[in-house]
Amino acid sequence: MITKALIFITAIMFWFVQGFSVQTTQDQSQNKSAEFKVYGECGMCKTRIENAAKIEGVKSATWDKETQMLKIDFNPSTVKLTDIHKSIVKVGHDTDKEKAQDEIYKKLPACCKYERP
Repeated sequence: MITKALIFITAIMFWFVQGFSVQTTQDQSQNKSAEFKVYGECGMCKTRIENAAKIEGVKSATWDKETQMLKIDFNPSTVKLTDIHKSIVKVGHDTDKEKAQDEIYKKLPACCKYERP
């Protein structure tokens, strides 16, 4: 009797764990990568840009000061690239598709003022 109960519990646990591993694989396969230009100048810009890019659906965001390119991994069923661009311009940084409002750009610290395209 105990053996049948253990086999049943083991089978249920295996089925449960298997279901989660399949779901995780499906979620990862839906992720996409993208790269686009975001203007900035310094380490403070890097922090501000990456934080602004990390909205719901964005798995990772890394901005390179030298190339001024932002690399992101995101789930396109959760977030659109245009939403990420809009989130970044709200903190004062222009992208290759959106421009920050002048009032917001002017509030950036002096070291963060970049040459606007």
